[in-house]
Amino acid sequence: MATIEDFERLDIRVGTVIAVDPFPQARKAAWKLTIDFGGELGVKRSSAQITVHYSQEQLLGRQVLAVVNFPPRQIGPFISEVLTLGVPDANGAVVLLQPEQTVPDGGRMF
Repeated sequence: MATIEDFERLDIRVGTVIAVDPFPQARKAAWKLTIDFGGELGVKRSSAQITVHYSQEQLLGRQVLAVVNFPPRQIGPFISEVLTLGVPDANGAVVLLQPEQTVPDGGRMF
């Protein structure tokens, strides 16, 4: 069983997608996201396998949730700095987690 202390070690923040780029080198279809988490954290990048449900246009300006305190991960030629969070639909394609209202970037999930 996980403890509340385990949960508190995860730093999950909200940020706004400010750029979306193709990632043709990825093994599975993915976008390269640039996400603004606000003043304290700034801008971070993430590789996300979310092409089934989201176009570049749909992602720009969208708020997303991401784990921001995992170590950076090399994905092909790209360094993913945060883990963008989602859940699988009935077919296993990722549906993003996001706040239901606009909130300030950088807000921590609790």
